[in-house]
Amino acid sequence: MRTFSTALLLSVAIAASALAQGRSAPFTVAETGRSYGSLGEAVGAIGDGRGTIVIAPGTYRQCAVQQGGDVIYRAATPGTAIFDGVPCEGKGALVLRGRSSAVDGLIFQNIRVPDGNGAGIRLEGGTLSVSNSLFRNSEEGILTGDYDGGQVRIDKSTFRHLGRCDRDLDCAHGIYIGRLASLSVTNSRFDQGDGGHYLKTRTPRVTITGNSFDDSGGHLTNYMIDLSNGATGVISGNEMVQGKDKDNWSAFITVAPEGREHSSAGLVIEGNSAGFVPGLERGATFVANFTDDAVRIGRNRLAPSMKVSDRR
Repeated sequence: MRTFSTALLLSVAIAASALAQGRSAPFTVAETGRSYGSLGEAVGAIGDGRGTIVIAPGTYRQCAVQQGGDVIYRAATPGTAIFDGVPCEGKGALVLRGRSSAVDGLIFQNIRVPDGNGAGIRLEGGTLSVSNSLFRNSEEGILTGDYDGGQVRIDKSTFRHLGRCDRDLDCAHGIYIGRLASLSVTNSRFDQGDGGHYLKTRTPRVTITGNSFDDSGGHLTNYMIDLSNGATGVISGNEMVQGKDKDNWSAFITVAPEGREHSSAGLVIEGNSAGFVPGLERGATFVANFTDDAVRIGRNRLAPSMKVSDRR
């Protein structure tokens, strides 16, 4: 699994800041070779077409809105292009409404907005692919709207210090995917949550494999995986550790806790490991099913005090 180490993050941040100071046009559209001083200008140059924006190392206090087209946002060197603290439309660093968007090797941090849903990426249209990226110290990593046909794929990315349940607002989560068609999350890491769920989705189909959910440093967190309205698909090969500081420790994975909209009879949960931080034992449930759908729970490595499943 590819993750960002603390030492690496520190070194690339220092290098990025230094390089950014000497570069006036850091956003280059690969297909034309033209460079722009702001990400928004580069997105506008692609318009409703197709293009790849190569982003030079640096820390950027700016954001962009994609209204159409097929746009790839790619760091020239993975882990050195940082979008810090500036949301567009009171939503996120990238607000995406095109046909498709892809993000590769970027860092999003310190995104907060008045309604408590400040995200690195806010997806409102089209498909989204995210790889080799880091989301940290924000209210949400990725948040989407509800629309037909949307697909989200996330691979080799890290979600850290995200989520919140304060200020009398609805909770925010590490990832919150709405009523789209499908979600795939693979080979990624979730840790040190600050409230809400690590991964929440309303999609009818999921692939959640090969990830790490490390709640040992979490603060007032809830579920690792919340399939809010039920789903089919597979949850396998994930490692989950529950910490002490929980708002709700009763379950690791939930099936349709907010009402059954999709059948979960085709959902397979197997080959995962789940336990607690050293010195902690709880009667938590691995899979809490709020429906009568026959979820297939295969072999998983669970802590001795944990219940495999229950009907709620």
